Amino acid sequence: MKAISNTREGGFTLIELMITVALIGILASIALPSYQEYVARGRRAEMKTILLEAGQWMERHYSENYRYDQNTAGSAIADIFPANLSRAPRDGGGSYTIGVSAAGTRTFTLTATRVVGGPLASDRCGNFNLTNTGVRSNTGYSTTRFASDAIAAAECWR
Repeated sequence: MKAISNTREGGFTLIELMITVALIGILASIALPSYQEYVARGRRAEMKTILLEAGQWMERHYSENYRYDQNTAGSAIADIFPANLSRAPRDGGGSYTIGVSAAGTRTFTLTATRVVGGPLASDRCGNFNLTNTGVRSNTGYSTTRFASDAIAAAECWR
């Protein structure tokens, strides 16, 4: 008669496999939102750079034409606004469109609007605004995340 040995066959038990799957699930539930916020911060940073460049372009336009709303030939600012400053990211990622939302003879407001259906369509910071006096603000931000306009602007513009 053959003796029973206490050796174990190689491989994984179902319990070991389930524990591994659960640990991977927990790590993924922590890592994925962190990664998504990291990507969103990067896209917002690039958009803010382009928005500030657009503000500088508007100031140069004013110094040449003595007004923000049109040039000396009478062309409206919306018609002559540079295409390379009209979207962010520039490579066509489709996160924001940038344009002059209000322009008067002596004032302007630039707005970076989230693209509907884009990767940041439901971003907590909403849309970004920049005026000729340098005032930075946000519209359409998450009211559950930010208690006021000032808090949203301080958090999202830093």
